[in-house]
Amino acid sequence: MHPATADATGTSVREVLGACPHDCPDTCSFITTVKDGRAMRVQGNPAHAHTAGALCAKVSRYVDRTYHPDRLTRPLRRTGPKGSGQFEPVGWDEALDDIAQRLSAIARRDPQAIVPYSYAGTMGLVQAEGMAARFFHKLGASLLDRTICAAAGTEGVTQTLGGKVGMRVEYFAESELILIWGSNSIASNLHFWRYAQQAKRNGARLVCIDPRRSETAEKCHEHIALRPGTDAALALALMHELDVNGWLDDDYIANHTLGWDGLRERARRWPVERAAGVCGVPDGQIRALARAWGTTKRAAIRLNYGMQRVRGGGNAVRAIACLPALTGAWRHRAGGLLLSSSGQFPVNGAALQRRDLLGGRSPRTINMSTIGNALLEKGSPAFGPKIEALVVYNSNPVAVAPESGKVVQGFSRDDLFTVVLEHFQTDTADYADYVLPATTQLEHWDVHLSYGHTDALLNRPAIAPVGDSRSNHDIFRALATRMGFDEPCFDDTDEAMCRQAYGDAVDFDVLLRQGFATLPLPEAPFAHGNFPTPSGKCEFHSERLARAGMDPLPDHLPNHELAGTSPHYPLAMISPPARNFLNSTFVNVKSLRDIEREPLLEIHGDDAAARGIADGSVVRVFNDRGEYHCKAHVTDRARPGVVHGLGIWWRKFGLDGTNVNQLTSQKLTDLGRGPVFYDCLVEVAPVVDAPVMDAPAAKVTA
Repeated sequence: MHPATADATGTSVREVLGACPHDCPDTCSFITTVKDGRAMRVQGNPAHAHTAGALCAKVSRYVDRTYHPDRLTRPLRRTGPKGSGQFEPVGWDEALDDIAQRLSAIARRDPQAIVPYSYAGTMGLVQAEGMAARFFHKLGASLLDRTICAAAGTEGVTQTLGGKVGMRVEYFAESELILIWGSNSIASNLHFWRYAQQAKRNGARLVCIDPRRSETAEKCHEHIALRPGTDAALALALMHELDVNGWLDDDYIANHTLGWDGLRERARRWPVERAAGVCGVPDGQIRALARAWGTTKRAAIRLNYGMQRVRGGGNAVRAIACLPALTGAWRHRAGGLLLSSSGQFPVNGAALQRRDLLGGRSPRTINMSTIGNALLEKGSPAFGPKIEALVVYNSNPVAVAPESGKVVQGFSRDDLFTVVLEHFQTDTADYADYVLPATTQLEHWDVHLSYGHTDALLNRPAIAPVGDSRSNHDIFRALATRMGFDEPCFDDTDEAMCRQAYGDAVDFDVLLRQGFATLPLPEAPFAHGNFPTPSGKCEFHSERLARAGMDPLPDHLPNHELAGTSPHYPLAMISPPARNFLNSTFVNVKSLRDIEREPLLEIHGDDAAARGIADGSVVRVFNDRGEYHCKAHVTDRARPGVVHGLGIWWRKFGLDGTNVNQLTSQKLTDLGRGPVFYDCLVEVAPVVDAPVMDAPAAKVTA
């Protein structure tokens, strides 16, 4: 925080250091300029090397979001049917007293009938799962398996490298070859893209591997447009070529890997011709990529989570994560792989979340990716008690969870008590019994890690809470008091918990002074092995998987819904994010929504012509789970046979009151129990004279 100064009119002006809270690997450090207690602008912190003074277009508008006219600023109680958005204002005491009373009554029967539902609406360690985790652990509520984004990839990289570890992102600037695999970095990892561009200017070759011809693919030297869900087949073919052409680092393999003999045998089953047929790419493109990878010393992979949202996503990440060890790329600080850096942060989760408050209880676990099914389950010995209450924070499941028709059906239950902590009247908030107004990042303390770089960050409150909003921390602490939870940890302040998050492992005074602190990590973490696996080696063969009765070696697993297997639904659909949204966040910011204009389906010209679909026409995208209306964009961003339902629009802004998740399934990945958003078959047909619906606003009676 910089000292307050006065402008020419004598008005007090100060700058406050903060951190972007959103689900993005960049985790930028920012500066909020405050004038007479009101935030005037948010800008990137030039002193933070990774941010370098620049923010994305979304977060640059954070002041607009904070003071948005539709911002929730007082508690609301439902007055109309669920989903109607009809509410009345109510005081905090009345709301919290009633919520505590109703949760207590359910808990007396069985606390597992209460389910928390949250994800990465904020990535802060305190406002995400700090006091909230303490509250639900003490209550004995069901645990939540937070799988909806990264579970398969996390499990895959953990089984291979030992955790969410990898290269330091800044050294991509020195790489000679960069594979951008399953990532539209320009849209979702902008500050990595800056390092990639620096490498490109120095002569590096950039290759994008992605079914979609994204903005990033257009800027790379080469685009490999493989079919969705075939990434492991491509990786195994690369291994085959590395082996038969002698492009292996035999010394690194012998000393720092485990299980090459078995993996080599498997790779030999994947000659280029077989992989090319599965992936739908030319033989020569695979051979050229293998040669480039095998003959370039400083070769690096920036892997992202899009490619693991299919049945075989975990195995695909395992296969790709093996490639740097085969060629010894880890010997160089500009070689290796990065999926996530978050496992390198010394977070004191035990102090923050206090699992000891469970007191020896072992509540059931609900998978957030199958919340649609879970809400419709009756109580049984296998499932446990029927879900009677849901507390939603940092998430918008009605919009983002798969097979949203069932999610809506579950949230519509009259016997389900639902509390939602939110900034805006989201699709999920429309189904709440109570909506509690939460603070934004400009209004509370928090501390952050990053999954795209290795700096810890601190967020200070720049302004007082807007209206009667309260931080997640304060809301759960107030509920704990009303429910008689008297452990001293429920008295901890937001700032105290920020200090507990890293303990002595990160100097809090440095965080206070400059807003960030760089972790003291080696430049080339696995140059001499020392992987955080049980063996200390890169584990091609995972004994942990073998003990669990699973295949210990990576393999290609075809999609649940494999293209060519259904006569009714011949098109594979993926649902990458629209460039100006972040999951379902920012959809209600009109300036950003105006850029996106309307929900789109990207479709190749051949597929459009075969169906009589014109560019800009309204289409229905459908399968056995439901249908979704949107505008068709006929474009070569899509390869033949694959369509892209850009998301995630709020349902209320959809042309027919739905979004793309009306079509996705609740099937799960091979590892990690994650969702399979990009493993989805559909058909597309034109809609004649389709009406365009106006988005309904929340109805609040004064």
